[in-house]
Amino acid sequence: MKLRPIDPQKARTEKLSRLSRLVKFSQFAKPIEAGATVRAFLDALPDIYAARELRELARQIARARLRGRPFLLLSGAHPIKTGLGPLICDLLRKKFLSALACNGAMMIHDFELALAGRTSEDVAAGLTDGRFGMAEETGAFLNEAARIAARENAGLGEVVGREIVRHKLKHRGISVLATAYELGIPLTVHVALGADIIHMHPKVDGAAIGKATMNDFYRLTAVVSQLSGGVVVNLGSAVIMPEVFLKALNLARNLGAKARNFTAADMDFVRHYRPRVNVVERPTSTGGRRILLTGHHELMFPLLCAALVEEWRALEARRQRSRKTKSQAVGG
Repeated sequence: MKLRPIDPQKARTEKLSRLSRLVKFSQFAKPIEAGATVRAFLDALPDIYAARELRELARQIARARLRGRPFLLLSGAHPIKTGLGPLICDLLRKKFLSALACNGAMMIHDFELALAGRTSEDVAAGLTDGRFGMAEETGAFLNEAARIAARENAGLGEVVGREIVRHKLKHRGISVLATAYELGIPLTVHVALGADIIHMHPKVDGAAIGKATMNDFYRLTAVVSQLSGGVVVNLGSAVIMPEVFLKALNLARNLGAKARNFTAADMDFVRHYRPRVNVVERPTSTGGRRILLTGHHELMFPLLCAALVEEWRALEARRQRSRKTKSQAVGG
C-alpha cells in the first residue's frame, strides 16, 4: 500500500462558538463552606454525570410519591452490613418507601442485628472447621418463622418481621423487617435454597421455605403490577433480586398489568450484568427513565436519602405556595 503524504496545513477549522461543547462552566461544582446545609451541599455538586443522576433519582422518587405512585426498593445483604438499615427504616417511617424486596441473606443480617446488634462473620476463619454459618439462634428462629409462614400460607418477610416484634428483640428498632411489619408496608423475601447459612441448620425445612418465599413472589408481583409512574431501585443485589424482579414484572404484564413508564435505577459499587439488563434496560425498553449509579453503598445511599428529603421539602413548599396563590385568587 503506497501512502500519500498528508498536508495538515489544509485542515479546516471552525470558530469555537459554532462547535458543540457538552460541558459548561455553569455546571461546575461550587466551594462548600463550613457548616453548610444539606441543601447547600447538594446545590454545590457539579451538574454532571453521577451527581446529576443522583439528584434526578431523588427528584423522580419525590415526584412519584407526591402523585401516589410507588417506590420499590430491591436490596441485597451488603447494604445492611454497611449500616444502612436505620436509613431504610427512616424511609419507611416517612412513607417514602412503598414496598421492599430482599434476598435471604439480607433477612439473616437484619435478624442478627435485631437480636444481638452484630452480624457478618469471618467466613474464612469459620470455614476451616465447619463452624461458618452455624449460629444456633439464627437458624432456629428463621427456620421456625418459615414453618409458621408456610402453615399460615403467608409471606416469609411479613412473618419474620412479625416474629421479631412479637419476641421483642432488643434492637428491633433498627430492623427493616420489623419496621415494615409494624407500618403495614409490604416486605418480601426471595430465597435461593441452599444459598443461605440457615439452610445448613438441623432445623431447616426446605418445603416450608419454598412455600413462604413463593408466597412472597406473588406479593411482589402484585406490587410490581402497580409500578407505572413509580420508581424501582436495586441496591446491592447482583443476581437474586434482578432475576426475581424481571420474572415478577413479566408475570404482572402477562396478567394484564401495564407496569410501564417507571424510573428504574441500579446502585452498586461495581457494575454487574443482571442489574443493568434485568432491572434497568429491559423493563424500560418501551419507555421510562434509566439511571445507573456506581459507588460505595455507605456513601451513595445516604446521599440519595438526603437528596430525597430535600427534594420532598422543595416540592411541598412549591405546593403550599401554589395553594396560597389559588386561594388568594379566589378570595380576590
